Amino acid sequence: MKTDNACIVPVLSLCAAVLSLQPAGAGASGTVPEPQGYRMDDYRTPVPATLRGATVVDADELHALLKSDGGKVALIDVFPLHPKPIDLPADRLWRPPTRYNLPGSVWLPNVGYGTISPQYKEFLVAHLKKLSAGEEQRRLVFYCAADCWMSWNAAKRALELGFGNIYWFPGGTDEWEFLGYELTTAEAEKIPREEPEHERE
Repeated sequence: MKTDNACIVPVLSLCAAVLSLQPAGAGASGTVPEPQGYRMDDYRTPVPATLRGATVVDADELHALLKSDGGKVALIDVFPLHPKPIDLPADRLWRPPTRYNLPGSVWLPNVGYGTISPQYKEFLVAHLKKLSAGEEQRRLVFYCAADCWMSWNAAKRALELGFGNIYWFPGGTDEWEFLGYELTTAEAEKIPREEPEHERE
């Protein structure tokens, strides 16, 4: 059967245009192997498509889950806090950038680094216990932004701490916003006084 090339070209152009609108990292994560341990650096790079022991969801799946069973789903944003610039003049007021996340989320910053201090580990465990409320069926959904290993690390850490029913949303706020779902202004939970001992990006 003969194919009309004049018809193919517009279709290919449309496909290219659609792909160019995808959020950062969309479609690239499947080529990244899942490591055995935690990701220790370069946290904003393509992530794996899987996390052993966890359920991986995209934005549409998570949205459907929240609509059908919102009371059994806890959303956990692990986007890190922006550190205060070390070269900021003493007479200058500094305000960190506003964070937007999924409505109803609890923002637990800095728990997705490759290593965290004992204080941050206690901080994470205390909040996960509170969020799960002793219910084994409570789904704990971890996310950050697209191409962000912080959420992968945090979800893996929750599994190793003994929490079940862990979900990982790798597209994070980027995919959520791209698909037109609502975001809201976020406020971080009060963090431990001692910063985790890690090397920041």
